[in-house]
Amino acid sequence: MTGRPTRWPGGATIITAVATMQGLWMSCASQSTGQISCKAFDSLLSLPAHLQATRGLMVVAAVLGPVALALALPGMSCIRCGDDDPQRKARVAGAGGGALPGLSGLIACSWYANRIITNFYDATVPVNLKYELGPAIYLGWAGAALSLLGGALLACSCAQGGSASSRAYPRSKTPASRAAPGREYV
Repeated sequence: MTGRPTRWPGGATIITAVATMQGLWMSCASQSTGQISCKAFDSLLSLPAHLQATRGLMVVAAVLGPVALALALPGMSCIRCGDDDPQRKARVAGAGGGALPGLSGLIACSWYANRIITNFYDATVPVNLKYELGPAIYLGWAGAALSLLGGALLACSCAQGGSASSRAYPRSKTPASRAAPGREYV
């Protein structure tokens, strides 16, 4: 045995696979060694137009969500805030809705997914620039669907807008009031 280091023929070459991911805010590269490096997009103006519009729609959805919640909460009939008129409270709750943030998020996710799918099947796009749909798109669609569903349910429940007594069940007569005078049942 010698104390010299062994040299392998052809040198020591390590092959690493690199997976690239791109989102609305940054681009990341993940290596098979476990290293992940991300780089935020430097300039908004250097981005493609579809990415700028998608980012704008997602920001609008993120801003309108809490605004819709803040408008809808005081309009709910279980909360004693503001006016006690049920029709006015129903209008306030319906105005809050939640459909507009959901619609904005749905448009943004669908537009970005359409762009990914179009580039994936385009033969002129190099293979290393083709991406697949990731979990963020599915989470965006799920969030938009829940927001649309909540806004639709709130709008439908507030569309009736009448007073609570008009929607309540009719009052039934008690047996004592139906009984003949002078006859009491025990």
